[in-house]
Amino acid sequence: MTAIETMNWMQVEEYLQTDDRCVLPLGSTEQHAYLSLCVDNILPARLSHEAAAPLGIPVFPVLPYGITPYFRGYPGSVTLRVQTYLSVVRDLLDGLHEQGFRRILIVNGHGGNTPAQGFAGEWMADHPGARVKFHNWWNAPQVWKKVQATDANASHASWMENFPWTRLEGVTLPEEEKAALDLNRLRLLGPQELRGYLGEGNYGGKFQRPDEDMHAIWDVAVAETRALLESGWGE
Repeated sequence: MTAIETMNWMQVEEYLQTDDRCVLPLGSTEQHAYLSLCVDNILPARLSHEAAAPLGIPVFPVLPYGITPYFRGYPGSVTLRVQTYLSVVRDLLDGLHEQGFRRILIVNGHGGNTPAQGFAGEWMADHPGARVKFHNWWNAPQVWKKVQATDANASHASWMENFPWTRLEGVTLPEEEKAALDLNRLRLLGPQELRGYLGEGNYGGKFQRPDEDMHAIWDVAVAETRALLESGWGE
């Protein structure tokens, strides 16, 4: 394993003598209907480890809080302000750069964190020679193609985030399929209004699909993420 929590500083220093790649997962602690509040932390962290392990590339701990003001009406959902979040991401990238990492893959697990994608371009402009890839794993081309081929009605807190490792023991999920909600309307609602319109939290779709479907999607996600680590760094 190359998880940072399984390494000491001397091992990281030795690694940096021959490679400058690392992975930084970004997450969020927020409602996911009947699933864990930490879905957006669990998925990018696990995906990062599985993609990076065969390559021996270090994976840093997931940043567990993101930008999710619209879910403030749901207990347990915690948000950072955009300015605060970008300051944290800047500090993390600065720290990685200072220590010698030059090729950084950000594996993002939460759509609300996308302001960091634009910021990454700004940060690279200020750090010549550094490369940052921002990877929204769930809607990356190959994963999204697989999701759509499996079931086109898929969204936040629906079946597409229901993996064996995001479910909660003892929680029974509804069997019906929820119609896709109006995303344009959702974006206009305040936290309490959104909760009233959204209900349990699923944006649309079945609450669960067979594990066979989910493992197939996961395999595509791991392969697509690993490919980003292996090549395409502007060589």
